[in-house]
Amino acid sequence: MRETQPTFPKDPQWTDPGSSRVPFWAYTRDDLYQRELERFFYTNHWCYVGLEAEIPNPGDFKRTVVGERSVVLVRSMDGEINVVENVCAHRGMRFCRERQGNAKDFFCPYHQWNYSLKGDLQGVPFRRGVKQDGQVNGGMPKDFKPEDHGLNKLKVAVRGGVIFASFDHGVESLEDFLGPAILPYFDRVFNGRKLTILGYRKQRIPGNWKLMQENIKDPYHPGLLHTWFSTFGLWRADNKSQLRMDAHHRHAAMVSIRGKGGKADEVVAGVDSFKETMTLNDPRLLDIVPEAWWGEPTVVMTTIFPSIIIQQQVNSVSMRHIQPRGNGTFDFVWTHFGFEDDSPEMTERRLIQANLFGPAGFVSADDGEVIEWSQEGFTQKPSHRTVVEMGGTDVGDAEHMVTEALIRGMYGYWRRVMGE
Repeated sequence: MRETQPTFPKDPQWTDPGSSRVPFWAYTRDDLYQRELERFFYTNHWCYVGLEAEIPNPGDFKRTVVGERSVVLVRSMDGEINVVENVCAHRGMRFCRERQGNAKDFFCPYHQWNYSLKGDLQGVPFRRGVKQDGQVNGGMPKDFKPEDHGLNKLKVAVRGGVIFASFDHGVESLEDFLGPAILPYFDRVFNGRKLTILGYRKQRIPGNWKLMQENIKDPYHPGLLHTWFSTFGLWRADNKSQLRMDAHHRHAAMVSIRGKGGKADEVVAGVDSFKETMTLNDPRLLDIVPEAWWGEPTVVMTTIFPSIIIQQQVNSVSMRHIQPRGNGTFDFVWTHFGFEDDSPEMTERRLIQANLFGPAGFVSADDGEVIEWSQEGFTQKPSHRTVVEMGGTDVGDAEHMVTEALIRGMYGYWRRVMGE
């Protein structure tokens, strides 16, 4: 029996007003995805590339990505932080293959063109040719200027030990990009204390990259999907909470204060994930110790569009980096960190509580699975649409979790930038 392939509607358009009904083809069309890369990752936006703590010494480098383009984050010998595209100016080879390391310079193994850590071309083998039989053969043209053939350099911004980069040198300042509503949530975590790297996790999720931005802009699902959240009161509808957006509605912060958990009929009645008899063998998983920089919230999830999520849940803090790989797949890289002045006990607590998150985390494994299943549904029925109308169809801040306003805000921004 011949398998039939799903087809897109002819000349698909987003005909519904507003942003509360998202067409499935917004997650599956290659042409849209390529436009997303150009408009969200390569122009007018800052993208996360790493933490200063990952490159503490001169010569330290880290290979990462902006959108789908490979870049190298490096600290030069004078201490300056640089980001260069991982593409040799000669024949286009990705010259850096190591994920992290320390180097005095960069060279391309193909023809050994050599670059400084700032991306300047400083050596071309046989540039002036080779002497043979009394004459000089070959070499680059006489008007060849090394200063015209350096690596592609990105604009760099550093705040609180966090490094952002942009291919667009005309992009607004990082502070203006984050905006006054979101900047305090960023500075709450990155308040000048030196960071320490605790470890990495990486997973490949078979879903559209926007779905992870959606997931962390969605306070409606945690108390329903996640057993740990609904049972132990970490994040559910009866918690005191706030939802905040920037003026463009692209970035957001979801803020919550842990409740008592347990059984509350109006919140957990009929909720599959609530397990009243569930207990912990190791109470340190949920042994929250308040920290001075927190203020009142026990959870703040900050989404900075398009590429990064800043997580503070219980005493676990991490960066979650979204790395697109086509319209139906993205890599999700977790960088767990602490602070240089943490006690050994706090470092151990952060590591233990990190088990709630990551690819096999007691909570986060659920998210990767439902994103995969969502993408399967979009591919199966591309002419359909989602219904993002919990809490109405308007966009705005809220003091509760039973709303999808942050998702509507993001897609309102998406439509304006994409022209859909």
